Amino acid sequence: MSDQHRTLVSKLAIPHHAMGSYRALLRCGLDALPAVREGLQHDNADVRYWCCQFLDHFLMPEVMDDLLAMLDDPDNRVRCSALHTLGCDRCKEGSCRPEEAKVLPRVIALIGGDPDPHVRAHAIGLAGRWVHTSVDVEAVLLNAMKSDASPAVRKKASWLVPGGTIYQRTAPKVRKAAGGKYSTT
Repeated sequence: MSDQHRTLVSKLAIPHHAMGSYRALLRCGLDALPAVREGLQHDNADVRYWCCQFLDHFLMPEVMDDLLAMLDDPDNRVRCSALHTLGCDRCKEGSCRPEEAKVLPRVIALIGGDPDPHVRAHAIGLAGRWVHTSVDVEAVLLNAMKSDASPAVRKKASWLVPGGTIYQRTAPKVRKAAGGKYSTT
């Protein structure tokens, strides 16, 4: 692990150095990954937040457990950043994606029990990727839509349940196959 990378990670704790250090780490790419993994354990929440942001671009299978551990972080910004990193396909450089079996139980627990409404909303967004294939997700989202304390969380859940705009937009397409039978793709 490079001392340069460690120095950049430590500067993430200094507000007026954080953005520059983050950009420098991004330019370093995967070479900075060991220092970033170490940064996930840093005492300063800003460092952990920026390290999750880095992983949004350079998520690798060997870091997935580290990232999942960030869902238990005491800082809500870190939990939100970890959820974004797990759910966002747009930012990724590689092809690493979260495994449903590892991620979904954690996400469902956050929807039902995280004290921060922003975290619950991010968790709902991530859970929505499995709403068409999991009855558990559908039930959790329907419950959040009906009973979450936050109007914003209830609204986001309503978009992802059957009949919601995102649910309809992301539903598997139905095609008429040969012989008049319908199938989903």
